[in-house]
Amino acid sequence: MNVFRKMSCRLYQGALYVGMAFMPWRQPELLEGGGSFADAVNFMSEHGVVRPLVVCDKPALDRGALKPFFDKAEGILSYAVYDGVMPNPTVKQVEEGLNIYLQNNCDAILAFGGGSAMDCAKGIGARVVRPKKSVNKMKGLLKVNRKLPPFFAVPTTAGTGSECTVAAVITDDETHDKYAINDFSLIPHYAILDPTLTATLPPFLTATTGMDALTHAVEAYIGRGNTRKTKRQAEQAVKLVFDNLKEATLNGTNLNARINMQKAAYLAGLAFTRAYVGYVHALAHALGGTYGIAHGYANAVLLPRVLDAYGTSVNKRLAKLARITGIADAHDKNAQAARKFINAIDTLNRELGIPATFEGKIIENDLDALSRHADKEANPLYPVPKLMNAKELKQIYYTV
Repeated sequence: MNVFRKMSCRLYQGALYVGMAFMPWRQPELLEGGGSFADAVNFMSEHGVVRPLVVCDKPALDRGALKPFFDKAEGILSYAVYDGVMPNPTVKQVEEGLNIYLQNNCDAILAFGGGSAMDCAKGIGARVVRPKKSVNKMKGLLKVNRKLPPFFAVPTTAGTGSECTVAAVITDDETHDKYAINDFSLIPHYAILDPTLTATLPPFLTATTGMDALTHAVEAYIGRGNTRKTKRQAEQAVKLVFDNLKEATLNGTNLNARINMQKAAYLAGLAFTRAYVGYVHALAHALGGTYGIAHGYANAVLLPRVLDAYGTSVNKRLAKLARITGIADAHDKNAQAARKFINAIDTLNRELGIPATFEGKIIENDLDALSRHADKEANPLYPVPKLMNAKELKQIYYTV
């Protein structure tokens, strides 16, 4: 990247960092513990909710995952359901959910699932309060600027952190452009962390969503958008992932490991929603929009290779994470400790059964468009430790 563009990016990021200190940051109210999902029925009723829209995917509905909530809601809530959520939710899905919300005169939203359900539900909420503004026109920063209806987020994976973030990631059906809507109004009002909901999550999904949480924490930590609070949150999240993800993947009924992974995802979500992410996410979003590659899987594969590309700019921060997690000790120099941390991510991926590459899924003729998309998403917004342009980002795709 040339020097003038670098200066422009850093000036933009610096101004944004100062401005963020004056923004209306908030955290959702937490409802925690086994059974807290079903117990939310009474909580919602006590807070004036009558007709919530439940946003989920059809497999969750078919396997009866929402039955405890539905059973308890009988005679208390008159809920409606939108079960059309798919991986990498689209504008069309948001509009479908909006129609159900309006047709049933709903007064709240309950998002049940992983990041896709959360993103779709946030998009629906944004359209409810911005009826004359299309989803595509809300792309970017602070384009919603209206208070959403009461929003309850119920994560069934431990990775995205969407239950506490300002972002909704949506894909345009026609152009396949995958982009983020970022607005403080999208932070859920309530987050329900019920570890029993993740106990039956398949091992590979447990692994890749857990690596998504790790990516959030690491990218937030190494970037230039940190505060003391986000650093602490990221450090705690990284340690929780290294201490619990393998156990949660191999022994899914271990509720202690499941609880700790939920905490990790939540803390990482708090960290990156304030400190931002980096090129791992930009590159992964391009792959998700073009090929439908699951976001956690994309992040897991890309994370160590992007850290390699950052080079010495991340040595000090990665070294600290390596020492916090016990991967390195006080005698290791920063460069050595950082290398141990990157190697530990590769090792963890391998132990979790996550491939080191995308195994031929990326078409070489698409690389220019993919790297331009990543460049456009990341620059100048993401306060990455080392700035790279589309040509440099393209080289990372060759490593995966």
